[in-house]
Amino acid sequence: MARTRIKFCGMMRAEDVATAIALGVDALGFVCVPGSKRCVSEAQLAELVSAAGAVQTILLFQDAARSFIESTLAKASASTLQFHGAETPEFCASFGLPFIKAVPMADQPDLFKFSARYYQASALLLDSHSVLDRQKSGGSGHQFVWTDAVDALRLTQKLHPSIRWFLAGGLNAANVGAGIAALNPYAVDVSSGIELSVGVKSSEKMRAFIESVRASDDTSAK
Repeated sequence: MARTRIKFCGMMRAEDVATAIALGVDALGFVCVPGSKRCVSEAQLAELVSAAGAVQTILLFQDAARSFIESTLAKASASTLQFHGAETPEFCASFGLPFIKAVPMADQPDLFKFSARYYQASALLLDSHSVLDRQKSGGSGHQFVWTDAVDALRLTQKLHPSIRWFLAGGLNAANVGAGIAALNPYAVDVSSGIELSVGVKSSEKMRAFIESVRASDDTSAK
């Protein structure tokens, strides 16, 4: 089995970025959604992206205006964009950067049709949020029902093996192994599951999460 990649999202402090990098995280996500409890200011973002060094940096937007995204990118050069709203495939692809499109599992989408529509995405991220109900936002710590996605995900992986799938939504060190076993994602994405409080990551929880992912990989490889 291939090594499962790990993304820590909702990063807000330079010390947490440094700890995550030292632990071997593969990607770091920064929320650029005004009003979100983990949204970082432009000054914070520039500092955090710079501190990330060579680690993949992912900026998360939700139904943002083009001008806002372009202004943000002018101040912080990111590796990848992530879209969590109702953005069209054409809009997502128009910034000249790889992009991840979040799949709102709370809306019970057709994964095969979704993957066909967003075929240009570098990855699709299964999350527990809803586009139809803004009260169900990402980073809530809620988990969607994995069994709802198993059959559809296997079908799309078989027919479109180049698609990379991220698993998110309520992950933590205790359940990430089961999520990997159920869905075999390319990567896992965690935010609240590694926090002491909103935006404040725990070095112990970060370490435990990574150890759980690696243990799951080792078990699956046997």
